[in-house]
Amino acid sequence: MNAVAQGLQGMRSWWSARREAAEAGPRLPVRDRVMPARAGTPQLSGFDQVLAVLVVALVALGVVMVYSASVALPDGPKFSRQSPTFFLTRHLMSIGISVVAAAVVLRVPITVWEKYAPHLFIATLVLLVLVLLPFVGKVVNGSRRWIPLGFMNFQPSELAKLAIAMYAASYMVRRMETRENFFKAVWPMMAAVGFTGALLLRQPDMGAFIVIAVIAMGILFLGGVNARMFFLISAVLVVTFAGIVALDEYRRVRIFAYLDPWDPKWAQGKAYQLTHSLIAFGRGEIFGQGLGASLEKLHYLPEAHTDFLLAVIGEELGFVGVAAVIVAFFVIARRMVAIGRQAVALDRVFAGLMVQGIAIWFGAQAFINMGVNLGVLPTKGLTLPLVSYGGSAILMNAVAIAVVLRVDVENRVLMRGGRA
Repeated sequence: MNAVAQGLQGMRSWWSARREAAEAGPRLPVRDRVMPARAGTPQLSGFDQVLAVLVVALVALGVVMVYSASVALPDGPKFSRQSPTFFLTRHLMSIGISVVAAAVVLRVPITVWEKYAPHLFIATLVLLVLVLLPFVGKVVNGSRRWIPLGFMNFQPSELAKLAIAMYAASYMVRRMETRENFFKAVWPMMAAVGFTGALLLRQPDMGAFIVIAVIAMGILFLGGVNARMFFLISAVLVVTFAGIVALDEYRRVRIFAYLDPWDPKWAQGKAYQLTHSLIAFGRGEIFGQGLGASLEKLHYLPEAHTDFLLAVIGEELGFVGVAAVIVAFFVIARRMVAIGRQAVALDRVFAGLMVQGIAIWFGAQAFINMGVNLGVLPTKGLTLPLVSYGGSAILMNAVAIAVVLRVDVENRVLMRGGRA
C-alpha cells in the first residue's frame, strides 16, 4: 500500500509540474527545445550544430564549384592575364576574412546590435550614396555597385540586407504599441525601405531591392502588423515593381526574353544566359557529367562562377547535387526560424524578429537565384548565398550566420537558467 501511495503521489507531482509549465507560457516543439546541459557536455553543444555543419558544407561545395566554374576563364580574352587559380585564391581569401569577422561578431552580445541597429542602417544608407559617386564606386558590367578596398570590392547592398533585418526588428520592438496603426507603425518603415530601394535602383540593383523589401515585409508580418495592412502594403509593392518594369525598356525586354527564351530573337541576346543555363541542367540529368566535366562553363555560360553557379552544379552533379543544395537551404532557413521563435518565446523579441528576418533573407535570395537558373523567374543579378563567388557577399553571409548562432547561444544559456 505504501508503494502504491508513493506512486500516486509521484504522478500528482508530475501532473502538477506539467500544469505549472503550461501556465508559465507556450511550449516549443520538442525539436526546438534545448535540454539543460549535463556535466561533461562538450562545449560544441552550445549552438545549433546542424545549422553550422550545413553552412560549412555549402561553403566547401562553393569552393570546389567556384574553382571548377572559373578554371577555364583565363583562356578567354577578358581574363587572359589571370592564372587558372585566380578566382579560387580570391574566394579562399574572402572566406578567410569572413571567418575572422564571424569569430569577432560571435562575441558581440545581441543587446549591442539592438542598441546600434538604427545607426547601422544610417551608415548603410551613407555607403549606398557613396557608391553612386563616380570617384568612389566601381563600375562592373554597367552597374556601379562596388567600393574598392584593395583586398576586396565591397558591395554596400549586401550590408543593407543585414542592416534592414536589424533595423526592421528594432523598429517593430519600438513601435509594438502602435503596430495596428498604419501611419504610426507601417508608413515610416516603408518610407525607409523606399528610400533604400531608390538608391539601389540607381546602381542599378533591382534584385537586392526585392530581397530587402521581402525582408522588411516579413518582419512587419511576424511583428504583428494587421493582416489587412500587410496585404495592402504587398499590393503597393507589387504595383511598384510592375511599374518599374513597365517604364524601363531594359527590364521590360528581359521579361519578354524570360517568357520565351528559345525565340531566335532572344536566344542569342537577352535570353542567352538563361538558354545556356537550361542546357547545362539538361546535360546534367540525374547524376551529372562528373566534377569538372561541364561544357557550359567553357565560355558558353556567362557569370558561371557567380550568378549561374547552380547551373554548373546541375551539369556536373546532376539532379542529385541540385536537390541536395535545395534541401540544405531549406533546413538552414527552418533552423533559423526555429531559433527566432525560441528567442521570441524567451521574450527576446528583437533577437527573434532579426533572426527570422535573416532566415527570410537567405531563403528568398536562394529561391530567387535558383528560380533564375532554372528559368522559373526573370534573370536577376543575385548570387547563391554561401556558395557563389563574391567577397562582400560571403563576408556578410558569414556575419549574418554568426549573429544567428549568437542568438542561439544566448537562448540556450537563458534556458539553462543563466544570463545572456
